[in-house]
Amino acid sequence: MFKNRKDAGEKLAMALEKYRAENPLILAIPRGGVEVGLQVAKKLNADFSLIIARKLPFPDNPEAGFGAIAEDGSTFIFENVYYSLSGENIERIKKEQIAEIKRRINALREGEPLPEIKGRTVILIDDGIAMGSTMRAAIELCKNRKAGKIVVAAPVAGREVAEEIKRRADELVVLEIPAYFRAVAQAYEKWYDVSDEEVLDLLRESIRKKDVKDHNLDVLEA
Repeated sequence: MFKNRKDAGEKLAMALEKYRAENPLILAIPRGGVEVGLQVAKKLNADFSLIIARKLPFPDNPEAGFGAIAEDGSTFIFENVYYSLSGENIERIKKEQIAEIKRRINALREGEPLPEIKGRTVILIDDGIAMGSTMRAAIELCKNRKAGKIVVAAPVAGREVAEEIKRRADELVVLEIPAYFRAVAQAYEKWYDVSDEEVLDLLRESIRKKDVKDHNLDVLEA
């Protein structure tokens, strides 16, 4: 069990140390994946950004999803959903989530585009993989943008979804695969839903610490 997302990120970073030499790009899925990803980026001294993907929720049960869509329109949908939802409903839900994706890009990434992915080792990070739909949509985005290698990393995942993700990505790094997996929250002592403001606070703190570190290095070199 992990104490919190910071603890999970620190432990995940140790498992990802082997990628340091590849100059990886760390892409975290907000909101829960941000603190985990920041810890990894800090330990590996790697480039960091957010990749926005959203679950496609069922109209009558928003907590459950039938797929996900990423910020470039890359979409993953479970095949059996077509028995319960019309194409018209699916397109309407996709449009609603595209609007939310645009809002998050503006709010969390200040409207900035994703860094260049082509040819790079990309490490996709979330705080856990339950159904894995947003991760699968993020993988498709990276494939569409010709990533050199796609590594999926998370502190915890269910066994079946981990096997499916492993088939889609080039490599998979998961610290814990519980025998009885119900939800990502079960792997954390302290678990809560992360807000936009907390994500922004984490990003600001990360930039502040990097600026201080760079300044100290400049002083030493001088």
